[in-house]
Amino acid sequence: MPIEFLGIAATNDGSETRARSGPSFDKDYTLRLARAHEDNGWDRILFAYHSGSPDPATVAAFIATELDRLQLLLAHRPNVSAPTHAAKVVATLDQLSAGRANVHIITGGSTADQAAEGDHLPKDERYERTGEYIRILKQAWTSREPFDFEGAHYRLENFVSDVWPVQQPRPQVSFGGSSAAAYAIGAAESDIYALWGEPLADTAEQIATITDAALAAGRPSRPRIQVAFRPILGATEELAWAKAERILGRIEGRTQALSAQLGDLRSPENAGSQRLLSIADRGDRFDRALWTKVSAASGGRGNSNALVGTPETVAAALLDYIDLGVDIISARGYDYVDDTIDFGRYVIPLVREEVARRDAAAAAESAEATGVASEKEPGRVAA
Repeated sequence: MPIEFLGIAATNDGSETRARSGPSFDKDYTLRLARAHEDNGWDRILFAYHSGSPDPATVAAFIATELDRLQLLLAHRPNVSAPTHAAKVVATLDQLSAGRANVHIITGGSTADQAAEGDHLPKDERYERTGEYIRILKQAWTSREPFDFEGAHYRLENFVSDVWPVQQPRPQVSFGGSSAAAYAIGAAESDIYALWGEPLADTAEQIATITDAALAAGRPSRPRIQVAFRPILGATEELAWAKAERILGRIEGRTQALSAQLGDLRSPENAGSQRLLSIADRGDRFDRALWTKVSAASGGRGNSNALVGTPETVAAALLDYIDLGVDIISARGYDYVDDTIDFGRYVIPLVREEVARRDAAAAAESAEATGVASEKEPGRVAA
């Protein structure tokens, strides 16, 4: 089964290690970064969402008109628009991009950032609303007849869209979260369940939880699994770890400078960040290459655990996650353009080649087993 790679569609060059050098939406930089992904083997990029950020749908539409192959993943929060409106936005973007648009639904892990846009629902109710939102999106994309919907958060009467996605039956919906409420909703409704990078044993436990929740919801199988990391590459192990320590120092310096804005980094609200900090308390290094110090320095905010090493080491580490059942690798470095190019040139081919080799070996083994079984069937003569 081919593995997919998801990068980031940053709209400026700022990151945990550096302040941005220009405006929040730097059009030239945004296109340069997207093109670095398209030209170096990546499958898609995520247009992230924050209460004060440039509108991701508009930025995605800009990239759709400039690039021909790269798929577009639009982050969207249910609190900012009606689900019928979101369905039309995504369907229109899918038309504009010739079938390259999907959506990542964000329930919201920060009460303050939700409140900044007028959303004051408690967390569990936000997840309940998200479940309704996703169900309406799916029906709006697939129903050619007017439909009604009545739930705790939305009530629709005779809605039918007049813009249909190119993808059939509909665009894919991805989702993330690490609380009990998140597992229940995401496992029941999403096509892709997004996790942050954790040690292999912890990731395996999460996948098992998602699988059980999907089966409990009546699904025949779980959603596809996505896992996210911050790769730090070097020509040798020593150079990679020296680079990692420099990055850590810059994160710590920037975090200290922004401490008044960031608040208490040891007390995040969302379960995903709490998990990352708890893992960091257990140790700095796990498995082949997972490093937690960068996550701890940033308060476990978002995708923040690193994989450190040579391209061969990082590729082997990613294959360990693929062995657990991971389908999609999400990755972004700290110098977005250069790290995107390096990861695309030196890591993605290694992973793809090994996955293809394993798939070919499995297919040959299956064919051989089928041939042996055929020879043993009564009345059959072996060739």
